[in-house]
Amino acid sequence: MSVLNDILGFFIKRRIERINEFRINPHDTQIQQFKGLIYKARKTEFGKLHGYAEISKVSDFQNRVPIVSYETFYPYIERVLKGEQNIIWPSTINFFSKSSGTTNAKSKYIPVSDESLESCHYKGGKDLITLYLSEHPEAKLFEGKGLSIGGSLQDNPFNSKTEVGDISAIIMQNLPQWAEYLRTPPIEIALLDNWEEKLSKMIEICQSENLTSILGVPTWTVVFLERLMEETGHDNLLELWPNFELFVHGAVNFQPYRELFKTKFFPSSDVRYLETYNASEGYFAVQDDLSKEGEMLLMLDYGVFYEFIPMENIEEEHPKTLTIDEVELDKNYAILISTNAGLWRYKIGDTVKFTCKTPYRIKISGRTKHFINAFGEELIIENAEKGITAACEATGLSVKDFTAGPVYMQGRQKGSHEWIIECNSKPEDPSLFIEKLDNTLRRVNSDYDAKRRGDLALCMPKVHFVDEGTFYNWMEKRGKLGGQNKVPRLSNNREFIEDILSFMN
Repeated sequence: MSVLNDILGFFIKRRIERINEFRINPHDTQIQQFKGLIYKARKTEFGKLHGYAEISKVSDFQNRVPIVSYETFYPYIERVLKGEQNIIWPSTINFFSKSSGTTNAKSKYIPVSDESLESCHYKGGKDLITLYLSEHPEAKLFEGKGLSIGGSLQDNPFNSKTEVGDISAIIMQNLPQWAEYLRTPPIEIALLDNWEEKLSKMIEICQSENLTSILGVPTWTVVFLERLMEETGHDNLLELWPNFELFVHGAVNFQPYRELFKTKFFPSSDVRYLETYNASEGYFAVQDDLSKEGEMLLMLDYGVFYEFIPMENIEEEHPKTLTIDEVELDKNYAILISTNAGLWRYKIGDTVKFTCKTPYRIKISGRTKHFINAFGEELIIENAEKGITAACEATGLSVKDFTAGPVYMQGRQKGSHEWIIECNSKPEDPSLFIEKLDNTLRRVNSDYDAKRRGDLALCMPKVHFVDEGTFYNWMEKRGKLGGQNKVPRLSNNREFIEDILSFMN
């Protein structure tokens, strides 16, 4: 691997110089991205509608182009899904990243252009390696292989000439040959749709590999690693992969999993953990300093223009938006992105805090709406309300209040969701209620369904049916009675669940 290391070392040196350039000149870099996006899209239907040819300043852009959610922007995406081109971006769109969590559909489809693949997603992957090796030049990543746990691809149901799938699958499908050489399992296994088959083949292959790194969502990685340990009989995975050194994670909060990895899977201080912020909509940030857990360098030259909405303004019809030079430290902002795949002033749904401005580092602080995403399931309130409604209809009940949160994985115990539900009476058949709730959530949310399949990552929901008045009394105890105060429906931590259960005892 020495020749490869020499080649990579050359490119790493060149790229570090460019990363340092946007670290030093972040505002100029973002303005360059903005102008490039506007110019490229000026002859698209969306660009003509909003007068991109006449836009020269960010303020012009903010005055002419509305802030959009997926739902409000979907009519444009739908046309591209069905095969129309030059609607939101000038180059041909052949792929759509599929994920769930919308209010009006089981899945949402995010356009992925050739430019976003090359200049955003791939660039992010290469910069991950660049930043890691610049901080740890003694690393030996390329003396072995990296495991990538990806999703799958299918024909676009609206237009069979294009494909839809997880962003990880789209990236793997289009990897350059040199990158494919460095990873495992082979692409035909990595893109299998059947998770059990994929898992079995991955376990078989990885037992004989010199694995030095893993890139994956913690939830699925835990499932894979636990199954591998069961089949091989190893006490930890350094017995199998003595040269393992790096786990690259993202998509869900890693904190609940950190001790599990450090004590059970890789009990060594030599194993490192690196966070990335790579979403269906783009690759946004990479942890550039491993001593700063949860903090990531915002990547400013990926064909993405950023705006930020202060959370106190998020519910306004025309909220105040800030560019990167206007943000403050330790303040919650909702992210708006305009991208080289044709998303314009798009609310991605995440909230961040800036932890540093020289360079710009962010920490993901949550979502703009209540949600549970402890295992990559992206369960939102609309999903939960549909599940509760269906369960009540099946059991002849009516709901008063409810809240839900995660039960984290511990040891060999799988994760789940824990619900506290107050109805007009308790169900005669609780199992029917729970089954209907679970089945409905699986029907309306494809990510939840994937995590529940075969109880691989999520088990059946755990439900507490409480007496009438429980939530009222709990809210009273918290000093939260009144029309302006509402029971938090979903939480990505156990704060409310634990507090209510403690209050009941």
